[in-house]
Amino acid sequence: MIYRSKAPLRIGFAGGGTDVSPYSDLFGGAILNATISLSARASLELIEEDKIILHALDRGEIAEYALADELPINGELDLLKGAYNYMAKNYIKELKGFRLSTYVDAPAGSGLGSSSTLMVAILGTFVEWLSLPLGSYDIAHMSYEIERIQLNMAGGKQDQYAATFGGFNYMEFYNDDKVIVNPLRIPKPYIFELENNLLLYYTSKSRLSSTIIEEQQKNVSSKNEKSLDAMHVIKEQAMQMKEALLKGNINRLGEILDEGFRYKKEMAKGITNPMIDEIYDTAKKAGAVGGKILGAGGGGYMLFYCPDISKYKVMHALEQYDGQFNSFRFVEDGLFTWVIKKNGYAK
Repeated sequence: MIYRSKAPLRIGFAGGGTDVSPYSDLFGGAILNATISLSARASLELIEEDKIILHALDRGEIAEYALADELPINGELDLLKGAYNYMAKNYIKELKGFRLSTYVDAPAGSGLGSSSTLMVAILGTFVEWLSLPLGSYDIAHMSYEIERIQLNMAGGKQDQYAATFGGFNYMEFYNDDKVIVNPLRIPKPYIFELENNLLLYYTSKSRLSSTIIEEQQKNVSSKNEKSLDAMHVIKEQAMQMKEALLKGNINRLGEILDEGFRYKKEMAKGITNPMIDEIYDTAKKAGAVGGKILGAGGGGYMLFYCPDISKYKVMHALEQYDGQFNSFRFVEDGLFTWVIKKNGYAK
């Protein structure tokens, strides 16, 4: 039997960073995000041999281990091993050999939540294999616990919940790991107009988000007034953007993005750099109303709001840089799992 899963990557529109402790613990965080047609996928195939084979197909990394109830965390395929270690400790009653293969449509450090989405997809294969009665909140929290606590990877909570739930969501984050996901019912014309007006641009520079996130956390702990004020504004913008989206005031999103980009740069050093600022200014001069760095910052993907048909002028203006444009659409489904029988039939 082969157990498969897929989970969507996400675009964070507003509130990014307010889901990270200690800010969310002290002040409560709020984020507006939506899942897109880029995804992380995982396949778990039971095999006859007493060994565990891990294969990150997109990265060309493969590792093989003797069957054991714990695999070493050593910087090699740690997301895959962290998920297995958690499952072996808490849910797997009888160890069996398997091959776990993964693929992500965006590179690590892209700003689309690729690492957390991959973790959700991996957990989905185990949940399907073991027939675990876990809901979306359970899986999202489990993903967060493995990444942030057991593997000690810096970051927030939004990515795990976006990948698990899917769709447009307004999320609230509080202390004691309390998370509330509010699904938004956005009319199709609003969604299609938003797709028409958004440009997703990869800077071709991935980044290590942990250093930016760690400085952001330090700024909150030390009560850095400038950084805190910026985060308060960004949190409020998540509510403003939610209202604009629900009411169909689509162009207002571009204005909020532009304002948010200015405030995001005050949250921590390294969020932007001269090249990112130049790309942003070039896009605005060509017709973009606003935009942002996706994720923690420092590189990865940028998002631009280009009303009417100005997207194509912006694309032409950005061709001078060593980046890539990515077409996408918004998707409603979050984590999805299924089974392939030995005869090739799916169920």
